[in-house]
Amino acid sequence: MSDPVSADPAPEVPARQLNRRVMGVALGLLGVLAITLGFLDYRAREREDVRTEMVAAATRGAVNLTTIDYERVDDDVQRILDSSTGVFRDDFEKRADSFKDAARKAQSKSVGTVAEAAVESVDGDQGRILVALTVMTSNRGVPEQGPRGWRTRIGVVKTDDGIKISQVEFVP
Repeated sequence: MSDPVSADPAPEVPARQLNRRVMGVALGLLGVLAITLGFLDYRAREREDVRTEMVAAATRGAVNLTTIDYERVDDDVQRILDSSTGVFRDDFEKRADSFKDAARKAQSKSVGTVAEAAVESVDGDQGRILVALTVMTSNRGVPEQGPRGWRTRIGVVKTDDGIKISQVEFVP
């Protein structure tokens, strides 16, 4: 007699062992997902922090540019220079003496306050910020003027010394 050919099926993996493998893979995927989401959240917060810092630098710079008192114009000009960089700073520094002379001669005082500010764009270490200001100005011999609204586009750049103004444009 011949032995019947035994067809032993492949050994079955117990359901419990299969469930553990599936659970291990699922937990691994959840871990990767959690790390990815955490990293994306970190990057989003970091970008938002940079945007907030850029708005703060632009509004500070706008106030510095519009708050000038002929009695302390040297300090006011230095504050503008300290908060600026690049070509804008160089140009302002070249004109600083004539600016101070004009402020003293007119006995000019102006105070700028920020009404609103918003990010127009950010590209790496550079940003463009829109700043709306109200400026009160008084000059010797000129009747008191009402507040004037100014809209500006301020370029800012991140430097080793912090975020500084690199460009100022008036927006119609």
